[in-house]
Amino acid sequence: MLLALDTSTLTLSLALVERQGNDVRTVEHVVVLPPEKQSEALPGVVGELLARHGLKLTDLEGLAVGLGPGSFTGLRIGLATVKSLAYATGLKVAGASSLAAVALEGPEGVPLYCLAVARRDDLYLGAYRRTGHTVEALEPETAMSPEEVAQRMAAEPAAVALGPALTDYRQALEKHGVSPHRLLSGPAFPSAVEVGRLARLPDAYSMQALFAMEPHYVRASEPERNPKFPPLPGPAPTSRFKED
Repeated sequence: MLLALDTSTLTLSLALVERQGNDVRTVEHVVVLPPEKQSEALPGVVGELLARHGLKLTDLEGLAVGLGPGSFTGLRIGLATVKSLAYATGLKVAGASSLAAVALEGPEGVPLYCLAVARRDDLYLGAYRRTGHTVEALEPETAMSPEEVAQRMAAEPAAVALGPALTDYRQALEKHGVSPHRLLSGPAFPSAVEVGRLARLPDAYSMQALFAMEPHYVRASEPERNPKFPPLPGPAPTSRFKED
């Protein structure tokens, strides 16, 4: 049994899933919509979900969390919660790309441009191809403007777009020339069920690996981009994404 969550958007997705080999069965999927704050809702929702199924945290095999990209605040809330629970219980933890989770709900056999909002007129893009219950990354995740997304889609006529960003940016992409039939209707947020499907737990609990896990921010945060605060000496910051 695995508890999975994603907080990369303003919608909290939390799921209890049972894994048997490559098969994943959804025990229960809970969605908490805004304006309820994730930081306030998450602890109680986790406890209520487990209680409804007569489970304690220590009954679980592990925890899975969506690593983004997405809302900086949301990603910190989700990962801090998972790290705290794992540290207290010794549960194994695995992370997965939130955009890859979106791709698992897209059609098979075509390039999937999974989009999430980075900031105003700036979108995260993850390019994937789905085969069954697996996805293949076609290139590293990145951030670009709606116009640049449209240009990418013009260069790849078989690609379709989907994901949370289409709620607010569908018209902008159409304005830049993307045909409406290439803009799919869902999903509106990454599903914790798909995060649980993608996550691969380590063989054993590792405190070092737990503390090394960080969100996939893709781009620098606003404070890091502020010219009033020059970067610290040393190597330039990276996306801060670690495989382990």
